[in-house]
Amino acid sequence: MSAASERSVLDLRLLLPALLAWAVCAALLSAPTGLVLAVGVGTLAAAVVSASRRSWAWVLCCVAMTVLLVGLLGHRSVADSGLVPSLAQRSATVRVEAKVISDPVRLPPKATAEPMWRVRLQITRISGRGEVSSARTPVLAFGGEALSTLRWHERVRAVGRLQPPRDGADVRATLRISGPVEVTSRAGPIEQAVEHLRGGLRSSTAGLPQDPAGLVPALVIGDTSRLPEQLNEDMRATGMTHLNAVSGSNVTVVLLCVQWLAGLIRVPRRWRMPFAFVGLGLFVMLCRPEPSVVRASAMGVVGLLAFRTGSRPAGAPALAAAILVLLIIDPGLSRSFGFILSSLATLGLLLFARRWADVMAARLPRRCKPLAEATAVPLAAQVFCAPVTVLLQPMVSLVGLPANVLAAPLVPIATVAGVLVVVTAPILAPVAMLLAWVAGLPAWGIALIAHAAAAVPFGALPWIGGWWGVALLVAVISILLVTGPWWWAQALRRRWAAAAAALTALAVTAPVPPGPVTGGWVAAMCDVGQGDAMVLRGSVGHTVLIDTGPDPEAVGTCLDRLGVAQLDAVVLTHFHADHVAGLAGALRGRVVREVFITSVDQDEGASRSDEASARGPTLELLARRRIPVHSLRQGDQLSWPGLTAGVLWPARILTEGSVQNNGSLVLDVDLRGQRMLLTGDIEREAAANVRRALAGSPDRRPIALLKVAHHGSSNQDDALVLAAGTQVCLISVGRDNSYGHPAPRTLQLLARSGCAVLRTDQRGTVVLHLRAGVLATSR
Repeated sequence: MSAASERSVLDLRLLLPALLAWAVCAALLSAPTGLVLAVGVGTLAAAVVSASRRSWAWVLCCVAMTVLLVGLLGHRSVADSGLVPSLAQRSATVRVEAKVISDPVRLPPKATAEPMWRVRLQITRISGRGEVSSARTPVLAFGGEALSTLRWHERVRAVGRLQPPRDGADVRATLRISGPVEVTSRAGPIEQAVEHLRGGLRSSTAGLPQDPAGLVPALVIGDTSRLPEQLNEDMRATGMTHLNAVSGSNVTVVLLCVQWLAGLIRVPRRWRMPFAFVGLGLFVMLCRPEPSVVRASAMGVVGLLAFRTGSRPAGAPALAAAILVLLIIDPGLSRSFGFILSSLATLGLLLFARRWADVMAARLPRRCKPLAEATAVPLAAQVFCAPVTVLLQPMVSLVGLPANVLAAPLVPIATVAGVLVVVTAPILAPVAMLLAWVAGLPAWGIALIAHAAAAVPFGALPWIGGWWGVALLVAVISILLVTGPWWWAQALRRRWAAAAAALTALAVTAPVPPGPVTGGWVAAMCDVGQGDAMVLRGSVGHTVLIDTGPDPEAVGTCLDRLGVAQLDAVVLTHFHADHVAGLAGALRGRVVREVFITSVDQDEGASRSDEASARGPTLELLARRRIPVHSLRQGDQLSWPGLTAGVLWPARILTEGSVQNNGSLVLDVDLRGQRMLLTGDIEREAAANVRRALAGSPDRRPIALLKVAHHGSSNQDDALVLAAGTQVCLISVGRDNSYGHPAPRTLQLLARSGCAVLRTDQRGTVVLHLRAGVLATSR
């Protein structure tokens, strides 16, 4: 085999064992410790047997699996030591001493009524329920403004309530902090120096327009604290979110710059790679050594090695080593979408980017050859990542590739200039402010590309969600890769036929914007994102709205589509913003006769909740509109033409779990003979009481429709769901929400119950009709 052929062959000797070990680690991540130990012993024995038979490929696979499983057991033993997991299961109030291991992040305004922050802590000491222990357990803490001033690696002391983490979380518990947070020791001198550099970048870019002022720190150090919400949404819609954080491509650019600097100052050639790794270590410190940054750094090193050697064989073992090392450091990455996408993108670059770039360059004029590489790199990455992104969002972006191609030349300019801002800000502030504009102009260009691409009509095709969607897209991509050259040749030979076929395909697949809902609909779950808004229609002209979602425009548009000009009543189950913040949109241009609210916030003791409540602003808005407001509790009855409802909950305040969620109004509705159970955001504690209330009800009819509580979170009462015998289960949930809703556990529970699950993140607004006495859906 020639040298050129050897350089073109992908070396899979280490890559395949790494991928197999990764799959085993992901499969056993949540498995019982005994099963993990048994599999580890089995793989070790298989390695010994394979070695005796000189089956070295199997030896590598078994050794890789054994190493990762040993690492998984080690991480699990450390994380589960101490009292944190057991106290979290009991929702105990605890006093903790902890180390700050991430920067505070402000939650989106729509998620809470008051400013709320989250930060990752590593608990080092905990006391609660009469017990005290040391620990090294990661938790995700939520709280008010007190969290916003915390700095990386500070030691703190706080009081809060522990709760189990959501499914798939990489922490062992969540901590709702109440009261002040005491800083017991400041970060060390190195951490303070790093924070000074980060602050210099923020201050130097503060004078830029809003989009580049937020995007430059995101590009350079992964600081998204000032990134405008609209820009973030548009970058998400166009597949450009990898630019919002430190990515492997950013790391590669920085490493190349460090190597160029090494050449400029005449560092000996054999020391240039170590010099680059020292520079990488400093860059990681600057960006924070969080899992996403460590992952990006490893993939950046892979890119650098492939670039330096110019051969695919060097890249594949480097990628395999990066996967194994990262999974040993943090086994939780095995199920992280970020890690999966980053690894697949790097694999796509190794497999196809160079080859596709050469093919494109051969068909382009000499001056346009750089365009070939600029197109091949994002194309190869998207081909490998697209099937996984379907799990996150059931659609295929048509604008992602051109948007990334247009942005590609601007990213390294903004990144390098941003790094220069970081270096010069502490010593030459005026020069840093000038360099900030050098970084800001290409960043501004990236933002304009994102806005323009997001505004393109039909920029994404709807796709089947779940694993069937993944399998279908893999099949389509595989067929296109194999037959693509033939189709391209046919298109060039028969251009008019190709154009006609493309127009026909566009006409068939282009989505049609939703129009007004016609016909005799009886209920609708509005697509309002991560929130609830349900419309019930009794007799003609009599409509009731249950909750209003977080967005006034979304609920207003939904009511307009349904032709609702007046509302007999609005029922607000509780005062979290994702259920009441859209009220202004429901009131706009409509007559609303009265509003019903939960009684929990009016009872003595409700202040024990440490959660943000939108009760005050909501009642002020209703007072200005002079709309009567009535509070409800268990046993109250409501009646409108064609529609009645009994209040099953609340009867009292529950301090276990979320006070406000467990204070949600729960309604037993009779709509034109169809029984419906609407559960707000109740958790297990309230759901158990609702189950008992249902058992004591004289109405023994089965429940035709269940509004699944709390957007399908894992905090459900299984017995209530299974006892309901429901035909239809509605889940109102936002696409790509940060809470992991609906939880896989809940979806499995609903499957066991036998109900048809309808989700707003997959179907948009769900409209229900009554046909032959049975609820049926339409869009």
